[in-house]
Amino acid sequence: MNEIVWHNRARKQMKKIPNQYREAIFNDIDRLATFPQCVSLDLKELKNHRYDYRLRVGRYRIMFDFDDGIKIIEIQEVKKRDERTY
Repeated sequence: MNEIVWHNRARKQMKKIPNQYREAIFNDIDRLATFPQCVSLDLKELKNHRYDYRLRVGRYRIMFDFDDGIKIIEIQEVKKRDERTY
């Protein structure tokens, strides 16, 4: 099991997201505890980006880093998908 750590930026961004989407985002982030075995999630490893991975939940993107050595997932940002997300 991986530990999930939230950065302050991601916490602030979650407060701005409507409640109807927030629950789905939290559910999928909780399922990241079994990363990299969680196959049913829409995950993608990012190339040439400052974050390692992104998780897609509807119109929102969760950017995170994963340290396999100490089993920590760091949630960096939660953003609505638009032209400036990536």
